Amino acid sequence: MKNYLGIAVSIGVLAAVWTQVSVSLELVTWVGFLAWACYFAAGTGRVGFTRGLAANVSGLVYGWLVAAFIGVATFEGSLAIAVGIVAALMCLQAAWPTLSFIPGAFVGAAAYFGTAFSFWPTLIALVVGALLGWTSGLLGARLQTAISGRAPVAEPPAGPVQATA
Repeated sequence: MKNYLGIAVSIGVLAAVWTQVSVSLELVTWVGFLAWACYFAAGTGRVGFTRGLAANVSGLVYGWLVAAFIGVATFEGSLAIAVGIVAALMCLQAAWPTLSFIPGAFVGAAAYFGTAFSFWPTLIALVVGALLGWTSGLLGARLQTAISGRAPVAEPPAGPVQATA
């Protein structure tokens, strides 16, 4: 338990602040939390920030493309076709290291759909959430050092396990 006290305190405080600020400013609170989670799932630090946010934003753009397509394509199955193509592209983009966090792309697209196609509010919340992730990781590590008297080995929790072929 003591090993996670720093990250727990930093996330708890920042989550409360984000919730209050986002509600007061009418930002999309839950989307920020999604991007924040992607920061940790994508590996933390600079890598987690870059991979998580880039994938989230790419998913947002893909979601926008789906919405644009179904706005003009009115034939039966147009939504299914658009989603299928975009889902494949979100997986294929993982060939580029910066866009290699596939779940982040799906999170970005789902957030766009979940906000009823609100592009800018979704983008703002994704960026703020990624920044909160990075901030909580840095602050958590510093707090953990102060609590335990030694620097943490890795920014908790550790990044995802990479699959090998």
